Formats: sequence, structure tokens, C-alpha cells
Amino acid sequence: MFFFLIYLSLTLASADEVFDKGKEVFLGAGNCAACHMLSDAGSNAMVGPNLNEIRPDIQRITMAVRNGIGVMPAMEGILTDEEIEAVAHYTSIAADLSLIHI
Repeated sequence: MFFFLIYLSLTLASADEVFDKGKEVFLGAGNCAACHMLSDAGSNAMVGPNLNEIRPDIQRITMAVRNGIGVMPAMEGILTDEEIEAVAHYTSIAADLSLIHI
């Protein structure tokens, strides 16, 4: 049963258009991969928090991306609301999926 749930989670994530858009933003316009480690994105940077370890929820990610936090710049006005929502959606799911790959 456990493996079925893992398979289902991976299947739903890969079929999710918002997930795909969020990954695109994470790797591109958002420039998130330059500072954050996230296994699904293939990013190994260690400037910002390791997202695989802290596994932030969608609200925490949205707030950080919109307003910035620490040395992370605010992306509101740089990314669209749709891009911010997509990257938050992607990151929250991908960080949880990293547990499967560890």
C-alpha cells in the first residue's frame, strides 16, 4: 500500500500543470535554484535553506517569495501572482517528495 501511495503521488505530481509551471519558475525566472537545494530540481546550492530538509508549506513559501526573507529578495512585482503561486505549489510538493528519494 505504501508503494502505491508513493506511485500515486509521483504520478499526480508529474501530471500537474501547475507543478510543471512551478518547476519552470524555480529553475528559470525565479532563480530559486541559484540559492536553494531541492532534489527534484537538481539544484545543490547552499546559500539559502535546504528545501529538502525544511520542507516548507505552501503558505510559508508564498510569503517568502512575495516579501523576501533574510537575504532573499522580494519577488512580488518581478514574478506574476500566477508564477508565485506555481513556484510555491511546486516547491511544497517537491520538498515532500524529496523524502522518497533520500
